[in-house]
Amino acid sequence: MTADGALRFAPRLTLLLMAGPVIAGLAGTLRPAFEADGMARLLDWPGLPRAAALSLGTGIASTVLSLAIALGLVAALQGGRLFTLILRLLSPLLAVPHAAAALGLAFLLAPSGWIARALSPWATGWTQPPDLLILNDPAGLALTAGLVLKEVPFLLLILIAALPQADAPRRLMLMASLGYGRVAGWMLAVLPAVWPQMRPAVYAVLAYSMTAVDMAIVLGPALPPTLSAQLVLWMTSPDLSIHPVAAAGALVQLGLVLAALALLRCAETGLARLGCRLALTGRRRVWADRWLGPLAAGGGLLVVLVMAGGMAGLALWSFAGPWVFPDALPERLGLDAWARAAPGLGPAALETLLLAALSAALATGLVLACLEAETRFGLKPGGGALWLLWLPLIMPQVAFLPGLAELGLRSGVEGSTWAVAAAHLVFVLPYVFLSLAAPWRAWDPRFAVAGAALGATPGRIFWRLRLPMLLRAILTAAAVGFAVSVGQYLPTLLIGGGRVTTLTTEAVALSSGGNRRIIGTYAMLQLALPLFAFALALALPAALFRNRAGMRPGA
Repeated sequence: MTADGALRFAPRLTLLLMAGPVIAGLAGTLRPAFEADGMARLLDWPGLPRAAALSLGTGIASTVLSLAIALGLVAALQGGRLFTLILRLLSPLLAVPHAAAALGLAFLLAPSGWIARALSPWATGWTQPPDLLILNDPAGLALTAGLVLKEVPFLLLILIAALPQADAPRRLMLMASLGYGRVAGWMLAVLPAVWPQMRPAVYAVLAYSMTAVDMAIVLGPALPPTLSAQLVLWMTSPDLSIHPVAAAGALVQLGLVLAALALLRCAETGLARLGCRLALTGRRRVWADRWLGPLAAGGGLLVVLVMAGGMAGLALWSFAGPWVFPDALPERLGLDAWARAAPGLGPAALETLLLAALSAALATGLVLACLEAETRFGLKPGGGALWLLWLPLIMPQVAFLPGLAELGLRSGVEGSTWAVAAAHLVFVLPYVFLSLAAPWRAWDPRFAVAGAALGATPGRIFWRLRLPMLLRAILTAAAVGFAVSVGQYLPTLLIGGGRVTTLTTEAVALSSGGNRRIIGTYAMLQLALPLFAFALALALPAALFRNRAGMRPGA
């Protein structure tokens, strides 16, 4: 096969690597659901209604709250200094793994957490941690809050990326000329234009929120847990007779997600009709600007403050010496916890680094091949291809990863680093593509025309012009993929068969214990690896192009 032929095949290979494991794993998971009375035994489990309701309720509530905050911030504040500040503060939060965010929130909100310590005893009168069920509450409120903290930055950045395609400034100018307030004008004129680009991301957020396992283990209720958390307990049980029940539960979880997505689709239709009716009334609703702006700003700043407080709490606990309640700060700081954690921390960190580097490098290479094929051969991705891109993010992990793990066991690759890296690749690929596609397509094609006029081949244009000029965007996309891999819990647990240990799996396992110092060390190192990747993505181009003024940011 020639180089051009291989390049033409790259998009098909990439879609196969994303959709193939999902479809094969789904088939492998659902087959046992109808064996050994798995479904009947699941329906006999008394905790099923409560677990299903928790998954549905926390997923829908967190998605609605996250979407409302993201839309409110853009509709009320975009273009102002406060919006720029909030966006700059929220953007780095994307690098925080879900497990680290959950642990940080737990350290903040627990009865003996930092908030209770800061308010005690002068405001609360507490000299001992209160007997309050704040974390792992039966209603899943703590889990909902943790999901909102992670999903607001993601939805906000997806929304910002979609705005240029909607020509938002001219739409807002037109609505303002008609007397509409900023918020009402944005909701009636801009939101309908950006929603088609946002829809897959919102669906992915809803599917993840309903099926999150790592955050549910740390923050969610325990008796019963959410359905996804209970399924993982069954899937990892040494009692093989319970596995058909887990497969049947995965089928129920998939049905719940599909039902929630259908409900969201119906809500879209209903809200679109409501928007048309509101527009036809002719009311300008300027009053919305007065209260939605402060409300949205408050929500965005609250997300930033809670996340920052949680991360600060993790860092402090990892260096804390004796720290009794209700002291707001430890008696002394030291490296004792890091020294005790070092024997397990080092191997887990190296495994995490290797998996993330492998999956991010493979994903970046495949995405570059896809985008170059799109440019060189004029390929245009259709709507079906874009939905396949989102398929691994929308399909519940508990619905197809168990089947994929069974296939790995039968083929003899379960528990290997390469198998886990391949599983991570399924989830890393979409994020790398979404991060790199926009800057790639925005590159000025006149540079390529000038290079071709000087006799450069398409390959030389790719290596000598496009790659150097887009190096910062490429490395940033690779850093995004690196961060996604670091945060993978369920693929590592199931495909690794318990033999591949990463910082994420260890941090979640330790969360059930009481040693906050050791938990803090794992969570901080889990957070440090993605931050190092992003720092490298910024520093490397600056070092390489330090003598080229035109290659600097903003040039």
